Amino acid sequence: MEQNTLTVEGLNSFLSKVFMWMFAGLLVTGITAYMVVNSQVILNLIFSNNFTFYGLIIVEIALVIILSKNALKYSYATTIALFMLYSFVNGLTMSAYLLAYTGSTVFTAFFITSAMFAVMAFYGYVTKTDLSPFRTFLILGVVGIIIASIVNIFLASGALSYIISLVGVVIFAGLTAYDMQKMKSLYAYSVNSGGSLEGNIAVTGALTLYLDFINMFIFVLRLVGRRR
Repeated sequence: MEQNTLTVEGLNSFLSKVFMWMFAGLLVTGITAYMVVNSQVILNLIFSNNFTFYGLIIVEIALVIILSKNALKYSYATTIALFMLYSFVNGLTMSAYLLAYTGSTVFTAFFITSAMFAVMAFYGYVTKTDLSPFRTFLILGVVGIIIASIVNIFLASGALSYIISLVGVVIFAGLTAYDMQKMKSLYAYSVNSGGSLEGNIAVTGALTLYLDFINMFIFVLRLVGRRR
């Protein structure tokens, strides 16, 4: 397909779909988490035993894998449904943070995260620098955070927890810029596919940015959070 089919207007239209679904996912997650903390029945169902809570986390991981690997094979409606289901399930588990931290702290962390996300996403959109060389470093950073978090379960070190959270914010801020730049490649792919997969590709892009935002929010919350 000719290069001139890739236009700024087309890219912005594609990005509007990406952000629309990302915000829809965040809205579903937020409403779900709020409803959970205000329902003793649901709270008991989720947190009465570890099996249910960790079972939900396994479901989340499975949905992310399914969407990441197979989204382009499904219909647009199915892709949206799976993303909304993931957002809902994530809301169930995210309710744990609403229980652990004060409301003012949660709002503060959300505001800080939103500002950081906006700045890094804008940078990823406008920068002419190729951010792909940083991908390996960022992925290794995520792996390092996971390993350190597992180790700290046994050490229960406040200092290590603070360092993990600080590094986590930096890593996911970097991933936000990288993934935002990657949206341009996703847009090009959607154009080269004839436009038939644009909706599905936009949802996968939304999932990527949604994950960046949620993880950044969790680490910011741990840094500035005041527990109940």
